[in-house]
Amino acid sequence: MREDEAEPGVQLPSAPMSPLRAVLRRMALALGVLGAVFLLVAVDLDGYRDNADGTVSLLDALYYVTVSLSTTGYGDITPVTDTARIVNIVAVTPLRVAFLIILVGTTLEVLTKRTRDVFRIRRWRSRLHDHTLIIGYGTKGRSAIRTMLENERAKESIVVIDPVRALVEEATSDGFVGVQGDATRSEVLNRAGIRTAAQVIIAVQRDDTAALVTLTARSLNPSATIVAAVREAENDPLVRQSGADVVITSSEAAGRMLGVATQSPAISALIEDFLVFGKGLDLYERDVAADEVGRSPAECDGMVIAVARGGDLLTYADPQAQTLQAGDRLIVIHVPRV
Repeated sequence: MREDEAEPGVQLPSAPMSPLRAVLRRMALALGVLGAVFLLVAVDLDGYRDNADGTVSLLDALYYVTVSLSTTGYGDITPVTDTARIVNIVAVTPLRVAFLIILVGTTLEVLTKRTRDVFRIRRWRSRLHDHTLIIGYGTKGRSAIRTMLENERAKESIVVIDPVRALVEEATSDGFVGVQGDATRSEVLNRAGIRTAAQVIIAVQRDDTAALVTLTARSLNPSATIVAAVREAENDPLVRQSGADVVITSSEAAGRMLGVATQSPAISALIEDFLVFGKGLDLYERDVAADEVGRSPAECDGMVIAVARGGDLLTYADPQAQTLQAGDRLIVIHVPRV
């Protein structure tokens, strides 16, 4: 990639008009100016003289307009009447200037856009750290992003990867940086800043793709938290062995919810409430405070239901969880005040 070229595959949100559209738009404007000047000359053909034969036809008028607007001006066809000269002064000359501005502006806009894109991508990449990669902008990926935004995550900290161009464009229109490409390839993950990412959410359609993406992402970033979704529970161990920290079995989880709903609709509604942040009861995780170390979970702020310690999850009833230690993470139910 040359220094003056924008990085391929990376689309920043609210991107300006593409160079091709800019050129086509300006070509249409230039043809419109050309047509307007042609009409002005065509309605007064007798006001012009051709040095070759003395008369000016419609073809001669079109020729005169093209050489006049391009400032070539051979002088073989000239306005001879006062009316024709006034039209040239009042209309043709300003339109000639507009025509040149359109042509020069097209080149400047294309070059300016390229430079602007390079600058924006470089500035974005220089600030890219501790972000979250969302691989797959389907239903699961969008739901994950919605939950993160509800937890006050900034859109600037989220980068979307998807092989489908339409979905990447949808992500950028929603305010996220989008990278188009196959996330099983190291090149694509590197364009999205995998090496400085803090979290990676893998929400692809196929379980084998999820395993390969996980393996590639883990090899490029050994410290990131990788969360992957699989459809079948039997693929859970494979994705974990590939490097995923957390694996969510989507079809099995949905089946369990369906089973719970048939036996106890109230419990199903409560679980659904936990999954929607900011509505009713909220389930969240936080660090143990300095003044909480050495105390029991019952003495902490909020309703502590579990303690994460050294990779283990201790329920509130576990004897090891009765004395909190520095570095513990508390799983807390937040009860909104009435």
